[in-house]
Amino acid sequence: MLTPEEAWTAIEHRLQTLPSRPTPRIEATGRALAVALEATVDMPQADVSAMDGYVCNGNVAAGEPLPVVATAAAGKPLEIELQPGAAAKIMTGAVVPPGGDRVIPIEATDGGRETVVFNISPQAGAHIRLGGEVVRSGAPLLPAGSHLTPGAISLLASHGYGEVPTYRIPTVAVMTTGDEVVPPETEPLPGQLRDSNTSFLLAAGRVSGLDFHSLGTAPDNAGALRERISVGLQSDVLLLCGGVSMGDYDLVEDVLAELGCEQLFDRVAIQPGKPLVTARHTGGWVFGLPGNPASVMVTYWLFVKPVLERLQGLPGGFWQGALEGTLEQPLPPSKGKDRFLAAAVTFENARLRVRPFPPEGSHDVVSYGRGTALVRIRPGAGPAAIGDRCEVLPLTTWIGS
Repeated sequence: MLTPEEAWTAIEHRLQTLPSRPTPRIEATGRALAVALEATVDMPQADVSAMDGYVCNGNVAAGEPLPVVATAAAGKPLEIELQPGAAAKIMTGAVVPPGGDRVIPIEATDGGRETVVFNISPQAGAHIRLGGEVVRSGAPLLPAGSHLTPGAISLLASHGYGEVPTYRIPTVAVMTTGDEVVPPETEPLPGQLRDSNTSFLLAAGRVSGLDFHSLGTAPDNAGALRERISVGLQSDVLLLCGGVSMGDYDLVEDVLAELGCEQLFDRVAIQPGKPLVTARHTGGWVFGLPGNPASVMVTYWLFVKPVLERLQGLPGGFWQGALEGTLEQPLPPSKGKDRFLAAAVTFENARLRVRPFPPEGSHDVVSYGRGTALVRIRPGAGPAAIGDRCEVLPLTTWIGS
């Protein structure tokens, strides 16, 4: 049985980003840039004023009146050359006229219209943004692999990029297995249970900006599984829930083998989520997630989500992004496996406060459904007390927690 780090290494060695394609700028938000881009213009494109005020030529003594010969507005460059002993009113972002070499903010003047008096003597270059001081045309703008945040999208717009090359979004199919599973809208009979796993996975995909496709629920029947899984293998990633343990009706592994899937591993030393099947085929990836809700959530967060990120050229990995927090509730010990408990988090004086939920088992959809983070208990760790440090992985944004 592999440790979680060993399992991730087995996955990572086979991971490749999906092909790139041109993407409209706004639709590229949140994606990874497939190739490096260059600046198309100087920024600023010319010397411009950083303040509303007055521009002059040469040294001017405090208290000396200067005639105001023109007004420079943003987008309307002056055609005159500013002579020594004269000033022009200028707005923020307006091009500095020829001859102008310093700007004095309006609040450091008497604000005159025909003549102006400076309260201080401005230094050469004061409050002028030099053309190209931010970036020169042809210089590197964004490297390949850049995460296209809203700020990056703004940068692309300022350089006229209407489309940008990003990695293709993976297609993801979701299927639940089990004769006992009924839709959430159905009142379950004795021995049946509502399908919460499909709703979790579809919602998790939406949070990541992906549109997962549900294949419904397949019964514990090899023929039906084969037919449904064959459809799912047409997607880049197929997520199966249930049918991967040791029972007589756990048929998923055999069906995957029949369909030509290469299994990488089928057990990971984690709790919950040990019976995790991971396989490759010519067209993509298959994850056979355990059937219990907590196991589905944990294995998705730890392994599936980073795979989906890496397919899109984004950084991702097992336990990547974990932080250090302070316990507000004790943690139980762990024996031979890594344990991952759901937790709620709050902030206090810029410190992360972590409140783990007492573990009830892999069927505990309540604790894991309420959690906004996972807390890790390393193998062989003893109990941890309130106030001890802990490892915590964010599962959502914590604003307002």
